Amino acid sequence: MSVTDTPPLHSGPEADPPASDGAASGQRVPRNRSRLRGLAERHALLVLLVAVVAFFALYPPSADVFFTSQNLSVLLGNQSTVALLALASILPLICGYFDFSLGAIAATSSVITAGLMSFNDLPLGLAILVGVGLGVLIGFVNGLLVTRFGLNSFVTTLGMATLLAGLIQWYTGGQTILAGLDPRLGQFGSETLFGLPQVVYIVAVAALILWYLLAQTPFGRGLYAIGANPRSAALVGIRVRRATWTTFVLAGGVAGVVGVMALARTGSATADSGNALLFPALAAAFLGATAVRPGFFNVVGTIIGVLFVSVSVSGLTLSGASSWASPVFNGAALLVAVGLSHYLGQSRAARAG
Repeated sequence: MSVTDTPPLHSGPEADPPASDGAASGQRVPRNRSRLRGLAERHALLVLLVAVVAFFALYPPSADVFFTSQNLSVLLGNQSTVALLALASILPLICGYFDFSLGAIAATSSVITAGLMSFNDLPLGLAILVGVGLGVLIGFVNGLLVTRFGLNSFVTTLGMATLLAGLIQWYTGGQTILAGLDPRLGQFGSETLFGLPQVVYIVAVAALILWYLLAQTPFGRGLYAIGANPRSAALVGIRVRRATWTTFVLAGGVAGVVGVMALARTGSATADSGNALLFPALAAAFLGATAVRPGFFNVVGTIIGVLFVSVSVSGLTLSGASSWASPVFNGAALLVAVGLSHYLGQSRAARAG
């Protein structure tokens, strides 16, 4: 039947009677269930975090140490680099691209910043500027290869990570850089402000800026549109290639800052591939996509994801778990988070459809 063959609507006695109170009530029930389901999806991870904190605070092997201000300070300070790297990772992820080089970028930034001070006697400010700038440059190259040349982001950034790991080994000779570092950097990484490590405030400021960028600006809304459907985003005037390229550049710059923060916290730079930072960060990012805005990578959810992973690992460690427990938990969390975020994304798309 075509549109013109559609029977006319009736408003007289022959028209269908209005819905009864019972029918309206029946419609409200699914609506209420849907609302409750959405509420549960948004806050399930936060509730789970509170439950994990309560468990380890009461569990006898960890109860005496876990819920203390000293442990909280150490936990937040040590996880600040993971949190900032997780925030960096969601930028290309929002557009539908992986960046597996971020951990290696952070490690490279740390090594270069330390090496310039130790080997070349560069002042602290200039060494930091070069380390962060190198992260921006690597992100620029990643974005160029992915957006301009159409290379697969998974393979491209994995290859970049492998390349950087080899260059780090060559630059350091496989040794840890300890001598010749400006003591002010180590002081900043170890000192506290209002009872919290100073690096935590860097993460807080970065999270606030990134939240505003993604949630309150046309650029951020454009990134989500690209992740949903790049062709449709291009049709409404979004410059897809440039915006996606920008996410790689920003992610590389933030990863460069992570490297400097890691150097400040540890007081040394090692010939490391950065995977110890990358995988917990990815686990937190995908866990964050199951919270606050289920099915979407978001800043608040990512921070909750970081806290959940770090609190769980800390509790396991204080409870006397073996050294293999931490990587096993991080890997399991990443698998579960990827599965949940994929399911929630498909579920939301199906409901929207």
